[in-house]
Amino acid sequence: MRTQVPKICLLILGAVMSEPKTPTPPPAGDTYKGWVFKWTNYIKGYQRRWFVLSNGLLSYYRTQAEMGHTCRGTINLATATITVDDACNFVISNGGAQTYHLKASCEVERQRWITALELAKAKAARMQAESAPGQGGVSQNSEVQSALRTLGSKVEDLSTCNDLISKHGSALQRSLSELDSLRMTGEAGDKIRQVTERATLFRITSNAMINACRDFLALAQAHSKRWQKALQAERDQRVRLEETLEQLAKQHNHLERAFRGAAQANATADNTSAAGPGKGEASDDDDDDNEFFDAMEEAPEFITVPADPQFHKSESPSQELVPLKKRRTCISDKPNYSLNLWSIMKNCIGKELSKIPMPVNFNEPISMLQRLSEDLEYHELLDKASKCQSSLEQMCYVAAFSVSSYSTTVYRTGKPFNPLLGETYELDRRRESGYRSLCEQVSHHPPAAAHHVISNRGWTLRQEITVASKFRGKYLSIMPLGTIHAIFEKGNNHYTWKKVTTTVHNIIVGKLWIDQSGEIDVVNHTTGDHCHLKFAPYSYFSRDVARKVTGVVMDKDGKAHYVLSGTWDEKMEFSRVMQSSRGENGTEGKQKTVYQTLKAREVWRRNPLPEGAETMYYFTDLALTLNEPEEGMAPTDSRRRPDQRLMEDGRWDEANSEKQRLEEKQRSVRREREREAASAPHDSYQALWFERCEDQITGEQIHIYKGGYWEAKDCGSWEGCPDIF
Repeated sequence: MRTQVPKICLLILGAVMSEPKTPTPPPAGDTYKGWVFKWTNYIKGYQRRWFVLSNGLLSYYRTQAEMGHTCRGTINLATATITVDDACNFVISNGGAQTYHLKASCEVERQRWITALELAKAKAARMQAESAPGQGGVSQNSEVQSALRTLGSKVEDLSTCNDLISKHGSALQRSLSELDSLRMTGEAGDKIRQVTERATLFRITSNAMINACRDFLALAQAHSKRWQKALQAERDQRVRLEETLEQLAKQHNHLERAFRGAAQANATADNTSAAGPGKGEASDDDDDDNEFFDAMEEAPEFITVPADPQFHKSESPSQELVPLKKRRTCISDKPNYSLNLWSIMKNCIGKELSKIPMPVNFNEPISMLQRLSEDLEYHELLDKASKCQSSLEQMCYVAAFSVSSYSTTVYRTGKPFNPLLGETYELDRRRESGYRSLCEQVSHHPPAAAHHVISNRGWTLRQEITVASKFRGKYLSIMPLGTIHAIFEKGNNHYTWKKVTTTVHNIIVGKLWIDQSGEIDVVNHTTGDHCHLKFAPYSYFSRDVARKVTGVVMDKDGKAHYVLSGTWDEKMEFSRVMQSSRGENGTEGKQKTVYQTLKAREVWRRNPLPEGAETMYYFTDLALTLNEPEEGMAPTDSRRRPDQRLMEDGRWDEANSEKQRLEEKQRSVRREREREAASAPHDSYQALWFERCEDQITGEQIHIYKGGYWEAKDCGSWEGCPDIF
């Protein structure tokens, strides 16, 4: 009778049984060195680097010779997370700006590094915990405040003494001056002058001492809030480390129990088998037939300690072994075609832009659905937001994400293709970035697109955007209508916000340029926190920097906690508010609020454009990949659209002909649908992947993803897709 062994035991025993006869000992001591491949960028990919693990710090160099003078980067493992991607790949991140994507030469080498890193991390965390005071953050803050009060009291005593010294010193000085006026000669006169000089020096020295004490008190008070914040951060970090160590201890205990249970069960089975080997012996024949080894055929060779569950991937092991797809980094250069814009636009003043027939000369070779997907250019802001312990700090990252989506528009004066009704676009970046996105054009008049994104890093994003646009003669106004939702699994925080107005200037004469203006209210419907962002319109007479964005993060009671500032085309920073007060009246008679803040921290910065972007429609690295064909695309995917593909290839005349054909085909289908709808009580058109319903948060009628798309893609079943191209 075969014995069923728990799967976790199979992993442990498999690791033991599959070791070579002369195994390499695990990393010993506090130092571990070796060559590891590190991801650099999409052009160079993985590059070999020399890594050194010492005293809880992981540093790397280009060569071993650099160790004496040039360190390329260092991560403190006490505050880092270690994530295993697949057989050879692993990731080390401190949750901030430092993230190393590493690849070992083989699975055995990767496991040695993981073991060394986990041991070093545990030791660093233990040393940090032991070096920290036993009291909590609250008592530490109280100690700081008490020390400051004591210092203040002592300085006040010194100040009182200074007043007395000044008073008595002045009296002494007068008395000495009176004696000196008696014109005493000889030794008595010299003594009086000497005493007078010493009294003057004493008074100067006393005043200097008191002033130094006052400066010290002022400095201590100015830095006390920073010390309090640092102490709180240390306390929070210690709590997280304690939780991590507790989790590792529980996992270790669970593995030990599972291993002992499996060993006992195996021993019992061996003792009850008549043909089984004796105690202490091993039988290769029995091992070959044991069900235990059948399971080991697909089991990993080593045991890995899992990192935080938010980093776990949903893909199966076979999918994780598939190498990342190499994305394209360029497209055909934009042709230099001239066109008389006024001849087309003069009859269009006051009309909806979506109803104006436009040649592709004014377009860029992506659709509005793809442009909407570009909002994910800086998805890592939402990744960081999902890890925040504080909802107010999380609000800063969400607000920065709402601003970052405009950075791609600063040079992008081309108009995206209007999607055809039923057109879709998928952006699957699960392996690279942990998310996948789906857009569908759910309405044509007015044009509306529904968008749904889900990330395995703890957040979901959804929106339905309707674009209203007007041509005003000198400029073009584009007004996105609709609400954007961001939902985080941790804390169940639900955020909403809307987009601002985009204005394209110099439509007729001069160089085209784009401005963003208006206000955004980011609201956390779970906690009541909110952030009011203001996009200042460009003004020739303004002294402020161009494209300026400012905002304040407040709790439900209206108390300010963070101030955000920056520009929508470059970067955003946020500062912690320590105190607020009413200042002088502004230009409109309103009283301004003055915020006393800590030093600003950068929360977002725009990625540089790829080389040669000016000849490729000023596309970003992400935008260059959006129209790249992929296997398994839906028949309605924007990448299958022929006029858009011809334009990207530089064949604009053919693209214009195809564009007219597609638009006429869509009009024909719409007329047929309207005839059918005349006899029906409701609109006959229904979106394929989204369903219309009332938003429970905003009360708006919206389209929400109903599921089924990714399952259809896995099966290659697209029977329900309309023929739109």
